[in-house]
Amino acid sequence: MDLTLLVLAAGMGSRYGGLKQLDQVGPSGETIIDYSVYDAIEAGFNKIVFIIRKDIEKDMKELLFDKYSKKIKIDYVFQELDNIPEGVDLPADRVKPWGTGHAVLMAKGVINEPFVVINADDFYGKSAFRVVADYMKSNQDDLKGKNCMAGYLLKNTLSDYGHVSRGVCKVNEKNELVEITERTKIEWKNKKIIADNNGNDLELDGDVFVSMNFWAFTPDVFPELESEFKKFIQKNSTDIKSEYYIPSIVSHQMNSSLATFKVLEANDQWFGVTYKEDKPIVIEKIKKLTEAKEYPEKLW
Repeated sequence: MDLTLLVLAAGMGSRYGGLKQLDQVGPSGETIIDYSVYDAIEAGFNKIVFIIRKDIEKDMKELLFDKYSKKIKIDYVFQELDNIPEGVDLPADRVKPWGTGHAVLMAKGVINEPFVVINADDFYGKSAFRVVADYMKSNQDDLKGKNCMAGYLLKNTLSDYGHVSRGVCKVNEKNELVEITERTKIEWKNKKIIADNNGNDLELDGDVFVSMNFWAFTPDVFPELESEFKKFIQKNSTDIKSEYYIPSIVSHQMNSSLATFKVLEANDQWFGVTYKEDKPIVIEKIKKLTEAKEYPEKLW
């Protein structure tokens, strides 16, 4: 079965203060992307597509793509601000692309097989790639409409150095997603997990599943994604900060009975580099995984 990994690597890194896609965190100078690609290959993925910006193309090719291409098929496309559906006017003051849903849409022309979406700056762990790949392969004879995601407990995905955004999930007795709510500015406050709710504090349960943007789709999502994104951008064209998130297309597919989303628990701890202060923690955690022989000293 063909299975593609779609890596969202076009982020600006505004809170981090730099290009975290290429920051070295492993014992031999590895990036977080290196570990995701390594785990994906182990899990049986056979193609990787990157969503990047034109201004980082040279660095990405020299530092990452050239070495990956010796192990797996590599492709990449650009997420640019003006890459929007025909008939939609670009707001004059807009400076950023349109979010993760827009990023996925950029791959429409290069992905024709089941695929998994991840963030470039998140360390997911081996189990996420394994359980999602196994689910997709086990349903390959009748995969249409049977999507899935790797779920993590909210309390295990926060930063000690600032707020984060998470897709908070509600599941049924079959562990199928029934609702996902994008919550922003989630952080620890007085030993409680608090999110922003239209300017008010909202306490969240730390044991609830959240999406870390580890989604598995079939390629029939693209026509729906394009249609829904066009509606979104027409409605929000005057809001220069609006973004179309992946959970929006997920909710549309569920509400329209186009797909189900199985929530598969990822047993490994998630960690990432949202803020500069997160980097030493990430380095230490990867060091411990290397010492435990989960990964070799030199990945590539």
